[in-house]
Amino acid sequence: MPKSKKRNSRPAGGRQKTIQPFSDDDSSVETMSHCSSYSDTASFAEDGAEVDEEAAQEDFEFKLKGFIELTMDKSAKTRQAALEGLKSGLSSKILYDFIVERRITLTDSIERCLKKGKGEEQRVAAALACLLCCQLGSGMESEEVFRTLAPVLKSIISDRSANMSARQACASYLGLCCFIATDDIEDLYMTMECMENLFTKQYHAEGGTDNASALHIQALLSWALLLTICHSSEVKKKIDMHIHKLPRLLSCDDVNMRIAAGETLALLFELAREADAEFYYEDLEPLTETLKALATDCNKHRAKVDRRKQRSVFRDVLRAVEVCNAVLH
Repeated sequence: MPKSKKRNSRPAGGRQKTIQPFSDDDSSVETMSHCSSYSDTASFAEDGAEVDEEAAQEDFEFKLKGFIELTMDKSAKTRQAALEGLKSGLSSKILYDFIVERRITLTDSIERCLKKGKGEEQRVAAALACLLCCQLGSGMESEEVFRTLAPVLKSIISDRSANMSARQACASYLGLCCFIATDDIEDLYMTMECMENLFTKQYHAEGGTDNASALHIQALLSWALLLTICHSSEVKKKIDMHIHKLPRLLSCDDVNMRIAAGETLALLFELAREADAEFYYEDLEPLTETLKALATDCNKHRAKVDRRKQRSVFRDVLRAVEVCNAVLH
């Protein structure tokens, strides 16, 4: 895997005196206990054309600094609202200079919220971890963020007593963080192994739809994403391991699992064809029949929107597999 270009770390800005994140006349705030209103994306919009860009940016960063401080609050509601505010801010514009100066503080805050928080707080903290890596881009800074937060994210993913929506979010965002940040092949393979330990359980599931299947879906999608940046030898190993098992998931009751399995199969066929022009899949005929059935599914017992989504996806999946078949013949 090619090495990423590294940015030089910039020195952190000088420590400022304690601040109040918003002035008393801010119309969106009455007291600090109402900080949940700060996370409204609209609070990051410019107040009007008369406000110059520099002043608007200063106000924007001032609010973000306040959110960073509030992530250390004793109140779970306040921490969660602060995380939401940071999430909205980091989603709205590129803030590399601001972020790189506060990278360590932000990483520590996210780690603390992941460890101390529950449920929704963990979910938002995981999303913020991903945004932090996106803001920093591929390089040394984001790799350090990943190495700090990955063990905590993996711990939540593996914790059966943890909130299921938090586990799903951690599985999704851990994969994205790894894709963006890691330049270490061992980190990559260990993250993929974490995902495999989850979604392979679905190979032996009885069927049905439950919260666990939603977690397995996120793990499978993250695994598939990371497979695209693996060394060719590892790709071949993973194809051999999973290409004959994934079709089992096409009969799951959960439409999202069927779709995730279909998309992953299409990826495996494409990668296999790129790696070996002589690639042969002995069960191609029954697989294409299954894919055709899913691409034309008219089962009235399934929701209309699910059938429409499934047919659209599996037409593409079938096309990808048939292209492979045409190349081989």
